Amino acid sequence: MLEEARSDKAKERADWLSNQIVGAAIEVHRALGPGLLESVYEERPCHELKVREIDFVRQFPLPVRYKGIQLDCGYRLDLIVGGLVIVELKSVERVEPIHEAQLLTYLRLTDLWLGLLINFNSEVLRNGVKRRVLG
Repeated sequence: MLEEARSDKAKERADWLSNQIVGAAIEVHRALGPGLLESVYEERPCHELKVREIDFVRQFPLPVRYKGIQLDCGYRLDLIVGGLVIVELKSVERVEPIHEAQLLTYLRLTDLWLGLLINFNSEVLRNGVKRRVLG
């Protein structure tokens, strides 16, 4: 996705962004608590990121390439923050291995290295945050 996504400077920025993202998610979780639909938990962190003046793209289309052919399968990433961090939001009883595999696949397909899987259906949000690094 970004040519310099794996440079040291980009990794520093991605780390900083991940802290901002988690902070924004915690802010939302404190206000709303667990148990709501995923769409609510997608909307409110976007507001928090705007307040913090952090660029993001919501529902980023992700085409899949297979043997040189682009397949438009309708995949969409919940958020890409600062062009460096993929954020996959959930509101599920339990994060399953397939959710983590999905995030890792998104990282591979975009050539990004840092992703956050955030499950808002956690009593304490810190327990619902999983950080994944590719490579």
